[in-house]
Amino acid sequence: MCPPAFFTVRDVKNPFMHAGAVVDRDAAVRQWEALRDTFARLGITPYAIEPAADLEDMVFAANQAFIGAGRLHARFAVPSRMRFASRQREVPYYVEWLARNGFAITDAELEDEYLEGHGDLLQHPGRTLVWAGYGFRSSEAGVMRFARAVRAEGFTVAPLQLVDEVFYHLDTCFAPLSADAAIVYPGALAAESLDALRRGWTRLHEIDRDDALQFVCNGVVAAGRFVVSHVTPALQRVLEREHLVPEVVDVSEFEKAGGSVFCLKALLP
Repeated sequence: MCPPAFFTVRDVKNPFMHAGAVVDRDAAVRQWEALRDTFARLGITPYAIEPAADLEDMVFAANQAFIGAGRLHARFAVPSRMRFASRQREVPYYVEWLARNGFAITDAELEDEYLEGHGDLLQHPGRTLVWAGYGFRSSEAGVMRFARAVRAEGFTVAPLQLVDEVFYHLDTCFAPLSADAAIVYPGALAAESLDALRRGWTRLHEIDRDDALQFVCNGVVAAGRFVVSHVTPALQRVLEREHLVPEVVDVSEFEKAGGSVFCLKALLP
């Protein structure tokens, strides 16, 4: 995780962002610390990367690399190439931290293509399969180059086309809950991609747009809980069926920039 020392909404990079939005810095710090402490209480050891001045979105730690455990390397990372120049400058800080902490760095040779880490690359729990969104931030060719880069690690990649610009990353409209179950807002995906998801999961719970706009897909499963910023009646029903308990953490200051619980962390193997 990256502390929000320099977090603000500086420009518009997604439909959740509004020019001139005011961030309460003290509230943002309190919310970030509460999320960090929640993860720690649920058995996830938090590590912090030093924030860099003028990189206001560096706090969204899910995006700068894909991090995994593979056949060749127990811990490896594939650096992103972000769509916006301001976010491209975040990536070297994360790559340096990961290399220093024992991760093998795998270059996907993205060149002019785009790939935005775990914002668009969600691993299927218990499998070396990555569901990979493209269309708004990550490019289709970027996903294909990622697929080639992780093949030697034993990973396969299932591309998913995003079609609603509001849901600009896959993690805003899709969330694995277990090896068998996931939630999805179907309107965010092309028909063929939605069909692939329906074939790929024993239970694919479909929610509506209003639920998805409340970031209910942008949560994290930990210790039998689903850490999330909002619980709607539809999400509550899904969690009850999947025997998960909601753990609500307010991250409303960060949602002004289009990111919620899932976006604020990168899980390390």
